[in-house]
Amino acid sequence: MNAPFKRFFLKTIATLLAILLFLSSAAAQSEQATVRLDGRAVFRVGAVGELDATARARQIERRMNRLLENPDAIAPPRIEPTNANTTDRAITIAGVPVVTVTETDARDNLTTVNVLATQWSQAIDTTLERASERRLSPGGRFAAEVQASIETAFGRLIESAIVIIPRALAAFLVIGLFWAIATFVRWLMRIIFRRIVEDLTVENLLKQVAYYAVWVLGFIVALDAFGFDPQAVATGLGLTSLALGFALKDILSNFISGILILVLRPFELGDQIIVGETEGNVERIELRATQLRTYDGRVVLVPNAEVFASRIINNTAVPIRRGSVALFIGYDSDLQKAIGVIQKAAQVTDGVLEEPAASVRVQELGQDDIIIEARFWTDSRRSDFVATTSQVRQAIVAALKASEIGLPDPDVRILIPRQPERWQAALKNMNADLSHND
Repeated sequence: MNAPFKRFFLKTIATLLAILLFLSSAAAQSEQATVRLDGRAVFRVGAVGELDATARARQIERRMNRLLENPDAIAPPRIEPTNANTTDRAITIAGVPVVTVTETDARDNLTTVNVLATQWSQAIDTTLERASERRLSPGGRFAAEVQASIETAFGRLIESAIVIIPRALAAFLVIGLFWAIATFVRWLMRIIFRRIVEDLTVENLLKQVAYYAVWVLGFIVALDAFGFDPQAVATGLGLTSLALGFALKDILSNFISGILILVLRPFELGDQIIVGETEGNVERIELRATQLRTYDGRVVLVPNAEVFASRIINNTAVPIRRGSVALFIGYDSDLQKAIGVIQKAAQVTDGVLEEPAASVRVQELGQDDIIIEARFWTDSRRSDFVATTSQVRQAIVAALKASEIGLPDPDVRILIPRQPERWQAALKNMNADLSHND
C-alpha cells in the first residue's frame, strides 16, 4: 500500500467516524416520543416504568381524546401530588389523571418537577381549548376528526423519519466502515502471511476467519447504531433459533463444513480432486463452497456440505502416480520378447520415473488374444499424467513394430455400408425373388 493510498484510507475512516458520531448523537433523541393532539405537538415524554416512550405518549393521547368526547365538561387542568410518590405530580382534569410528571421527566428537560408540571399543564390546557372550539363549531367535529387524523399521521411520519433516517445512515456508515476495515485486514494478512506462511490453505483459513470476524463485529455495531439492543437481538435469535435452524439449515451446514474442511485439510489449494462426478483443480476454499476448475476450463462451485460428506479422491495428495496401458498380443507372438520390449519402451519414455521402475503383467488370457498391462510411475498432476500416458502408448506401438511383433489382426470384421437404405431394398428384392421361385 503506497503512501497516498494510506493517507486517503485514513482520511476516509476519520470522516466516516466523525459523521457516525454526529448521526449517533442525533439518533439518541429517539429515547423520547411526542404527544400529539389534532396533529399538533403538545410536549415530549420519555419512558416510565414498564411503558416505553411511544406507549406512554399514545396513552396520554387516548386520555385527552376521551376528554374531547364531551368538550363542555372539560375543566382547567390541576396539578396534584401522587399517592405513590410525593415528589411526582399528576395533571388531572375533572378528577381524571392525564399524565404524571416524574423526576426522570424533569431531569430530561433540565428543570424541576413543579416547573415541568406547570409547563405541561399549560400546554394541555391550550391544546384542549383549541381542540374543543374546533369540535363545538357547526359541522366541525367530523372535519376536526378527519383533519386531526391526517395531521397526526403526517406528524408521526415526519417524526419517525427524523429518528429512523439518521439511524439508518449511521448503520450504513458502520457497515461501510467495517467493510473497509475488513478489506484492509484481509489485504494486510495476505501480505504478512505470504512471508511467514507457505501453506496457502492455512493462509486462506486465517484470512477468511479474520475477514468474517470483522464483519460480524461490524454487524453488531450497526445494530446498536440503528437502535437495537444487541443483547435483546441475541435473546430474540435464541428464542427463534429452532425456526432459524430449519430456515438456515443448508447455509449453516455449508458454513460449518467449510470450517472443518479448512481445519482438517483433506485437500489444499492447487490439488486436483474428484468429488462425486466433478473433477478439477481446487482454486478457492470458501466458507460456503469450494471452487473447482475443471480440465475443460469451466468453474464449478461445490457446496461444502456436499464436499465434506462425499468420497474425495485427491489425485495430487502425493507427488507421483501410477499409470497403466493395456494392449493385446496374439498367441503366435513371442510373449517374453514382447514383455521385454514393452517394459523397455515404457521405461525410457520421457516423464516416466526410474524409481519405481516400469513393469509389465499378463492381465488376462482372452479367447483370441493375450491382454498385457504395462504399469509405470509419473508425476501425479493430470497434465503430466495424461501426456506421459499418451507418449507411453506411442512408444510401445513403435517398439513393437520395430521388433516385428505384430499387433492382433482380428479375422472377423464388421462392415457398415454407406447407404444402408439401398442394401435393405436389395435384400428385400432378393427375398421376394426367392419366395417367388419357391
